[in-house]
Amino acid sequence: MNIYEGKSVFHGIAIGRISVYKKGEQQVKRVKIKDAEAEIARFEESKAQAVKQLQGLYDKALCEVGEANAAIFEVHQMMMEDDGYNDSIKNMIRTQEINAEYAVASTGDNFAQIFASMDDDYMKERAADVRDISERIITVLSGTDSAMAAAKEPSIIVAEDLAPSETVQLDKDMVLSFVTVHGSLNSHTAILARTMAIPALVGTPLPLDETTDGKLGIVDGTSGKIYVDPDEQTLTEMKIKQQKELERKELLQTLKGRENVTLDGKKVMLYANIGNIKDLATVLQNDAGGIGLFRSEFIYLEKDSYPTEEEQFQIYKQAAETMAGKRVIIRTLDIGADKQCSYFEMEQEENPALGCRAIRICLTRPEIFKTQLRALFRASAYGKIAIMYPMITSVKEVKRIQEIVALVKEELTEQGIDFGEPEQGIMIETPAAVMVSDELAKEVDFFSIGTNDLTQYTLAIDRQNTKLDEFYDAHHPAILRMISMVVEHAHRAGIWAGICGELGADQTLTQEFLAMGVDELSVSPGSILPLRKIVLETNVEEYKAGKENVNRTET
Repeated sequence: MNIYEGKSVFHGIAIGRISVYKKGEQQVKRVKIKDAEAEIARFEESKAQAVKQLQGLYDKALCEVGEANAAIFEVHQMMMEDDGYNDSIKNMIRTQEINAEYAVASTGDNFAQIFASMDDDYMKERAADVRDISERIITVLSGTDSAMAAAKEPSIIVAEDLAPSETVQLDKDMVLSFVTVHGSLNSHTAILARTMAIPALVGTPLPLDETTDGKLGIVDGTSGKIYVDPDEQTLTEMKIKQQKELERKELLQTLKGRENVTLDGKKVMLYANIGNIKDLATVLQNDAGGIGLFRSEFIYLEKDSYPTEEEQFQIYKQAAETMAGKRVIIRTLDIGADKQCSYFEMEQEENPALGCRAIRICLTRPEIFKTQLRALFRASAYGKIAIMYPMITSVKEVKRIQEIVALVKEELTEQGIDFGEPEQGIMIETPAAVMVSDELAKEVDFFSIGTNDLTQYTLAIDRQNTKLDEFYDAHHPAILRMISMVVEHAHRAGIWAGICGELGADQTLTQEFLAMGVDELSVSPGSILPLRKIVLETNVEEYKAGKENVNRTET
């Protein structure tokens, strides 16, 4: 038995045969050609076929994993049409009189190296995208088959890494787990695993040869380990653990319809985080009390031009109507940092996480902001919509938002357009906002704490830099004290405060958050029922008393 440890993407136990996936080695040779223009025409024809393939993959992904996860194939289509990429290939064919396969391979390598050398993690990840589109064009040019072999039985898929075009071709019913040697927790494979709710590991240093291929394997998504050719004792223990996990899931289903109230009568709202309206089905399936974070930026990221007011209105309206009177908190445009939109034509920044992003874009480009606000206010006539503004650092920003909101309401009134009065809240995700939260609380209806960015800015650690994982501590006392301070200031001003960052789903902190008085936890839909179980089994006053006793003993 061999044991390999990686980074866990999703919990759970998977037991089955390991299937090692290796990319087909495309031997690209440099060949002298006589007719450059004919070779360029051959390239253009193959590229058009590759674009058509990507559209097919987009349509397939749209049905299986939703619009947000399918968007990568639209990005790949746009990359194939990039002028710089195409000009480089054509120039090489003309000036060096070489075959299209070699020109595409060389250009792909050159562009990938440029992306890989950039400081920005988001741009570094584009290197894999360039290689992916180049390999696709070469595959079409050479007439080879790029499809992944169909599995004969449900398997644990092990690979160096998996491109989006490869994962989407898999028969999802035949995938028990993903394990990759490379890849980050934000990779496309990781996102797909979370969407499919199957155990997965990335960054796992295991061999991709006959020592693993075809062997029985066990993936433990909780401990972050994969067991290859396990012994009988390990296999028996893991089967018991897997059975308990299944029983736990079945038991959680019995919690549907229950109110989120602790043993001593404390109520908490359990809401869901979503990326688009296609996620609404999972929100309802998991019995969420509302939507605590609708990431509206995906509406922008999934398009190649600014979404119109009407397009946005229809999306927000559908969310409001589907949730049937339950609160739907929609975060305004949060573009910037690791979420870039090419048509915004933003200047390159040395440190985009500290640059022009989120509310800063909205306040410096008010016409874009007003379009979204008009759509939101119109949709609020059809349900309980609330609006949440990200990356706030001062009362001055909130006052400016209020001025723009007043203008939008005035315009809608003059035009005779119906609208509601949505709650207005802000995200607390900067230390500055925490420190002035007592003043901010006087201006808004609610707070939602974005723990991902709050942790990043407080600890001065890029949360996407895997090299700093050992220094990253989401449980740092400073973070927990900040959350407590924000909740206290909110309650003092008579407003509610919730958490919509990853920390909200951390079950080791649920009782601590209840003790702090956190009013709402907004998490991925699959985390709703596990959190409800903890809430129903907790006596907050007893927890507080026990904690005080421990503190006295330690002192």
